[in-house]
Amino acid sequence: MTPTVPELLTGNFLAMLDPPPAESAGDFMQARIGVTGMISLLCAQEAERGIEARAWENTAIRALLAESAGRYGEHFAEAAAGVDADLSLAAMDRANAALRTALIDLHIAVETARDAALDTQIRALYVKMADARRLDLPPMPAS
Repeated sequence: MTPTVPELLTGNFLAMLDPPPAESAGDFMQARIGVTGMISLLCAQEAERGIEARAWENTAIRALLAESAGRYGEHFAEAAAGVDADLSLAAMDRANAALRTALIDLHIAVETARDAALDTQIRALYVKMADARRLDLPPMPAS
């Protein structure tokens, strides 16, 4: 399971809600604050770029599925149909999951057919998708 931004931020809240026991307040609390801060920073990046990344991915996957439907089956055209009308993160994730499942099915068919050109195109899309979802960690302070 990949936790959502609301789940992560709720977890941050709950982690900070209860004070640590007196015997572990120093280092324990410092570590808790550090992890909570890091999660919050990553959530901020996801909130800033997440919808845009999913919208781009969904469009790119739909285009590839539609383009490949003639050679690999009309069910890929059906999977490509649709538009992202609800731009909430949850709705975009649902659409993205269905599109990624269809893309994986297409990739299996492409590999089975030994279609090197389309295989390369799909793998290049995977790289672009990973790059669009990248979250950046801050530089760590020198110890």
